Amino acid sequence: MRIDKYLWCIRMFKTRNIGTNACKKGQVKIDDIVCKPSREVYGGETITVRKNQINYKLTVIDIPANRVGAKLVDLYRKDITPKEEFEKTELLKYAKDYYRKKGTGRPTKKDRRDIEDYYDTNEEDS
Repeated sequence: MRIDKYLWCIRMFKTRNIGTNACKKGQVKIDDIVCKPSREVYGGETITVRKNQINYKLTVIDIPANRVGAKLVDLYRKDITPKEEFEKTELLKYAKDYYRKKGTGRPTKKDRRDIEDYYDTNEEDS
């Protein structure tokens, strides 16, 4: 079975097209080698998929005949993703925390003045 179809069958990607594009971008590796979407998958191989800034590691157990239900996915793959990969996303969330909540609109007059003061002091230092 093709790697893009396999990843779609085990519900790693919502559509085959998304899986194919991930392979073309180099986000899918089989045994640490970047592969094309047409690469055949066999049992026992290790697949690394970069998705949402997480490197998922999967071991192929069996090849499904077609797309399987969410409850049956574990019959065809084993997830061996290290816990450190998921902890990295937690750190990214804290790094992206701003003092203003997302979607609160334009900066206030006070915010604008603070920004202008910041730029003015940095220009004087230079």
